[in-house]
Amino acid sequence: MEPLLLFPDPAPANLVQALELAGYGWRAASMVEQAAAIEPIEGWAGAVISVDEDADAGYALCRALRKREPVVQPILLMVSGQQVGDLQVREDLFDDFCLTPFRPAELQARLEHLLVRSGRGTRPELVEHGPLALNLETYQAAVEGRPLDLTYMEYELLRFLATHPGKVFTREILLSRVWGYEYFGGARTVDVHVRRLRAKLGEEHANLIQTVRSVGYRFGQPKWSL
Repeated sequence: MEPLLLFPDPAPANLVQALELAGYGWRAASMVEQAAAIEPIEGWAGAVISVDEDADAGYALCRALRKREPVVQPILLMVSGQQVGDLQVREDLFDDFCLTPFRPAELQARLEHLLVRSGRGTRPELVEHGPLALNLETYQAAVEGRPLDLTYMEYELLRFLATHPGKVFTREILLSRVWGYEYFGGARTVDVHVRRLRAKLGEEHANLIQTVRSVGYRFGQPKWSL
């Protein structure tokens, strides 16, 4: 999919992290001339304009994007709570808005809805479980929007467990399914990686990976059946 245009430049770090986790490409600009200079040949997929820092410049860019041909749409505004009352007189400048500070899940949902409605959206392949989100295309993971700094095998173990929630796996099965049949390391390898994953998930979310005594590990809650 074509990249999104972000305002301002440099773009807010938390906004960039949320978009990259969701699999969206982007380029940032602070003026319409800069936006035109960096515009890809295929055009913009849309724009995310943050006006909570420099409202005048942000709205000016929105006007320019609306007047040009072809029109850049959709446009998602990032606004503070104090600015919501001003939006009624500017409804022609944007397609939707998101309050700052934002929740990454809400931002992704609003942006996805806008892009799908405009015919340009393609939802990246995600695995989501409560606060955890895994992007299977970019090998990124986050909990409550906080990016996790995972090694390749930590990510692969977390991905395997998260795609089989509620199912118990022995250490031997995890070794063969995640590390591969040709891996000669012992079962302690699994324990070490689980311990590291729990530390990176944080104390509040460490219990996403549960220990089943004398058996192995399970992700999330078990699925009970009658």
